[in-house]
Amino acid sequence: MITCTSCGTRNRVANDSAGRPRCSKCHTDLPWLADVGGAEFQRVIDAATVPVLVDLWAPWCGPCRAVAPALEELSRQRAGTLRVVKVNVDEAPEVSARLGVQGIPTMVLFDRGTEVARQVGALPGHAIGSWLDASLR
Repeated sequence: MITCTSCGTRNRVANDSAGRPRCSKCHTDLPWLADVGGAEFQRVIDAATVPVLVDLWAPWCGPCRAVAPALEELSRQRAGTLRVVKVNVDEAPEVSARLGVQGIPTMVLFDRGTEVARQVGALPGHAIGSWLDASLR
């Protein structure tokens, strides 16, 4: 369920949906932030029509928790142009192994199904935005 930031309507959007989610009531682009497990990870990446920022994190990781609010804000600011996917490495170790993750937090940026950039370690929100912009040029 994704709540529209414009009108407050709760919208049901499947994690592996294609396209850009829009509010069923006011048709505003929705912020797309979702928790994804190992079974659906590849489907999510393959179905994406906008860049996907994958946040590999764990609940016991302090820097991971510090980055979370910045990623939530980024998903609101870039609604319709960016998808943020959170993968808990404790619950989906196969994803972190497949991506070769050795430290968290790690952010991996995919565009059209291909990895285009990687950031290991926490960054403040404005720095994450700058990194995204530079990586998607």
